[in-house]
Amino acid sequence: MSWSCHLSQDSLIDIDFATRKIAKMLKPQKVIEQNGDSFTIHTNSTFRNYVVKFKVGEEFDEDNKGVDNRKCKSLVTWDNDRLTCVQKGEKKNRGWTHWIEGDQLHLELFCEGQVCKQTFQRA
Repeated sequence: MSWSCHLSQDSLIDIDFATRKIAKMLKPQKVIEQNGDSFTIHTNSTFRNYVVKFKVGEEFDEDNKGVDNRKCKSLVTWDNDRLTCVQKGEKKNRGWTHWIEGDQLHLELFCEGQVCKQTFQRA
């Protein structure tokens, strides 16, 4: 499935001023591929592209190069109809949640008590 962001971020978590300004102007596109419990999520924009591959329920090493350049251990699980990722690394209480409502894909990123929300429209 392909999704285009139509709302900008509410806030960006611990990212330098210049990157935050650029990110607020972007309209990223997400492409989510699913094969059973295995997922590949592509996040593409004119500024940066990022790909994460994972299997639900299996911890993996994630290198957020091009996003915030942090490495962490990530675990994605199903929470009812939501994919939720918990990331262990230098930041506490960090991760994200994806879910679909109608033609919208929602993403909440959380870190150390801060939340960034994005909404994508099916392309």
